[in-house]
Amino acid sequence: MSPTVFIFRQYRFFFFSREEPRRHVHVRSPDGEAKFWLEPVIELAINHRFPQRELKELELIIEDKADEIRKHWDDHFRT
Repeated sequence: MSPTVFIFRQYRFFFFSREEPRRHVHVRSPDGEAKFWLEPVIELAINHRFPQRELKELELIIEDKADEIRKHWDDHFRT
């Protein structure tokens, strides 16, 4: 199961239900996929095909939505 946290333009922000316990979020679009750690700081973990400029934009989106992402994470994994 991979619950969607939100969709922004062509990007889907989500996480996998049965993955590592450290908070993180995946981002997928038709052009690539990436994984960002949410703690201890927001940083890129894995990148597949996104250029650096786009990664920086994604990081800014995640920073802006960090509280929402963490809430979704906590709500999902508490159940």
